[in-house]
Amino acid sequence: MIQQVTRIFSFVILLSICLGRDSSSVSIYDESTITDSLIIPVKETNGNGFLETENRLPQLLQDVKVLLTDALIADVWEDTLEVIYTLDRIFDLLTEADQLGEMNEADREEFKRFEDSMVKIYGHKFITLSKAGVPHTAEQFRKDVTEFTEPLEVEMGETQFIVLDDRDGHIPLVKNKKVDQFINFFQTKGRKQFEIWLKRKKKYGPMILSILKEHELPEELLYLAMIESGFNPKAYSHAKAAGMWQFISSTGKKYDLNWSWYVDERRDPEKATIAACRYLKDLYKEFDHWYLALSAYNAGSGRIHRAQRLHRTSDFWQLHSLPRETRNYIPYYLAAAIIASNPKEFRFDVNNIKGEPWRYDTVSLEKSADLSVLAMAAGIKLKTIKDFNPELRQSATPADGVYTIKLPLGTKNRFLNEFNALPEDQRFSPQYVFHRVKKGESLWTISRKYGIKFSAESYAEFGTGLISGSQKIINCPTTYMNNSGIAIDYYQKKFSVHPKNIIVISDDINLRIGNVRVRSSGGDGGHNGIKSVIRSLGTEDFPRIRIGVGLSLIHI
Repeated sequence: MIQQVTRIFSFVILLSICLGRDSSSVSIYDESTITDSLIIPVKETNGNGFLETENRLPQLLQDVKVLLTDALIADVWEDTLEVIYTLDRIFDLLTEADQLGEMNEADREEFKRFEDSMVKIYGHKFITLSKAGVPHTAEQFRKDVTEFTEPLEVEMGETQFIVLDDRDGHIPLVKNKKVDQFINFFQTKGRKQFEIWLKRKKKYGPMILSILKEHELPEELLYLAMIESGFNPKAYSHAKAAGMWQFISSTGKKYDLNWSWYVDERRDPEKATIAACRYLKDLYKEFDHWYLALSAYNAGSGRIHRAQRLHRTSDFWQLHSLPRETRNYIPYYLAAAIIASNPKEFRFDVNNIKGEPWRYDTVSLEKSADLSVLAMAAGIKLKTIKDFNPELRQSATPADGVYTIKLPLGTKNRFLNEFNALPEDQRFSPQYVFHRVKKGESLWTISRKYGIKFSAESYAEFGTGLISGSQKIINCPTTYMNNSGIAIDYYQKKFSVHPKNIIVISDDINLRIGNVRVRSSGGDGGHNGIKSVIRSLGTEDFPRIRIGVGLSLIHI
């Protein structure tokens, strides 16, 4: 504990030296200083009734100091999610500071000093991120790079453009100083990340190119998925965009990407690619230029139109009022496209980039099925079946209607033989009803709603009833928590229930309050009740739902 506290104060001292001229301006975590919006010091109202404000830059930089202190403290306590969240907020504030408009000489020096210091601190990776092996999402990776690279004003007539590819039906690939800057980054500091992207390109590239061709779109749009997600179907951004093409829920819904408790089609590589093609077609029809269409994909159509009206031009390189990330978006995209279209020229060893194209067999399932059972029947690992079906949010296929599952190519025949040979109660998962708990409801009131009445018997209060056409048993042990397994074992034998059809619900102090974690199997995780269930059933192979009851932050 003493070592942890020492680390915290060491970090605060470091922060004061790197980012603050006055160490007293940095405070240990104080909840009152953290706000989701920027604090604007009010001076007084003018004659028109509008509030006059002071220079916002000092307050922005002060907020960054406080947030970085929070990130360092969260790092000490190994709160990985809090570290990531806080860093995201820091980057957002620095972006806003960069967009404040004209700065005087002192402001520019202060902001540059902040950037340099942040790069140094951020470059020494946080301990929790290193331990967890948390990869950067492509969205965050792009944001980090574009915010900390040296700003370059790009002007037509002043900056020399080198045209590499300007064929009809293709997106023009050009180079300038800004593009060269990003190319250099991908060849040096960003090389490892770019190699991961090239590997995923080998996997998903053929599928994406095929769909682009069907929609008569330029093949270079392939690299849009690269910079948006690194071709990662499960990518998720701080703006709640999901999938390979980073759709937010509203845009995804507009282009027929459904979202439910079981499935998020934004994470389906094929369906999301088809939706992206439709969206990009609409954007190109709206702007009649690919650079503007891609910029709108990043920042929204409205912002691009406002910039066009302000600058009275449709030349992307002249739209200087755009946010910094959007101004860098096209150069970043061009750099990735130029390298990925010919990686050998940029000293990437493609022979070491292994991977097979994403190909699969399909099987239609009439009922919900446990993914672990499907994997066993196909003779593959559970991780493999999840990789082939990244759209699935739970460890089972949807319960509402027929669902088509994807299996590795060549495993279909074995799967059908093994799966059909299983008894009915082992092939399919119990059918679930989604119920949102309302204020004042309890387990007993919810049970009565579904026709399940409780009665007291050996070791537990239990009830039986029909939900979604199948019998359900609710078991509330009356033993002490440490002996919960006795009650579950008693009724498991009484009703001849297979362990895979027993769902154990428990609290978990290691999860934040309100967070829910679902697992199809696993160890006890230090929970004495789960330990008792495993001991009584003689197996770890049963699903469990853990509900968080722990604190979100540790206050000092």
